[in-house]
Amino acid sequence: MDTDVKSRPQLKVALGQFDVILGDPAANLETVARLAAKAAASQADILVLPELWSTGYDLENAGDHAAGLSSGIFRSAAHLAAQHGIHLLGSCLSLISEESYGNTAVLIDDHGVTLGAYSKGHLFGLMEEALYLTAGSQLALLDTSWGKIGLAVCYDLRFPELFRSYALGGAKIVFLPSQWPHPRLAHWQTLLRARAIENQMFMVACNRVGSSRGFDFFGHSCIIDPWGETVVEGGEGEALIVAQINLGDVDETRSRMPVLSDRRPELYGNVWE
Repeated sequence: MDTDVKSRPQLKVALGQFDVILGDPAANLETVARLAAKAAASQADILVLPELWSTGYDLENAGDHAAGLSSGIFRSAAHLAAQHGIHLLGSCLSLISEESYGNTAVLIDDHGVTLGAYSKGHLFGLMEEALYLTAGSQLALLDTSWGKIGLAVCYDLRFPELFRSYALGGAKIVFLPSQWPHPRLAHWQTLLRARAIENQMFMVACNRVGSSRGFDFFGHSCIIDPWGETVVEGGEGEALIVAQINLGDVDETRSRMPVLSDRRPELYGNVWE
C-alpha cells in the first residue's frame, strides 16, 4: 500500500467486540479465530480486539497467563494473523520480568510479525490493576503502511496528554482496546470524541460486552473521525463492526483548522510541573 498520505490511503477496520470469558484463553482464542475469519472475509485490513481479550481481568492469576511477546497467547495471535492475512490488535497479559506483568497492546501484521507493543501506562484503581500489574513507561508510535499510528489502552483515554503526544509525533490514528463498563457510557462516547477533535485524528476503540465480577460492559465499539463525527458504532451485543476510513481526512482536517500549529506551549507547557 502507498505510504504517501497525499494518496489518501484507505484502511478497512473490523472491530470485534465480544464477551470475554474470565480466565479461559483457549475459549477466547476460539472466538477470536472466528472473528478473524469473518473480518478477513469482509476484506478488512485489521481486526481490533478488546482489552485483555484472552483472559479478562483474571489478574490474580497473571503469572499463569502472562507470556513474552513472541510466545504463548501472542504467538497464537500471530499465527491467526498470518493464517487469515489480516493485522490483529488487542491487549493481553504480558511477561515483563520474572514476576512483573503488563497489560500490553500488540500490533501484529498480516504475516504474523509483531510491529510494536504498548503496555498500559495508567493503571485503573477500580479494577485493582496496580496490585498485580506494572505500568508501562513509554508510548508506542508505530510506522505502518498506513502512516504513523499510536496505541493506548482503556483508562488511558482519560489522559489527554498521551494523545496529544501522539498527534505531535505525527499519528493519524490511535487504537484503543478497552473493557469499559456501565454506568460510564456517556464518558466513553464524550472522551473518544474529544480526543479525536482536539488532536484531529481518528480514534478507533474496541470495547468488550457481557458481564464479569459485577461489571457490565456495554460495547459501543466505534470509530470517530478527525472532525469528531462517528463513522460507525456498535451496540451492546457481540458483533463484528466493519468500516472503511480515509487517512487523508486527517491532513484535510488539520489544514482546514490548524490547531496543532497554533499551539503556544510557552504559555502552558510546564505550568504545573
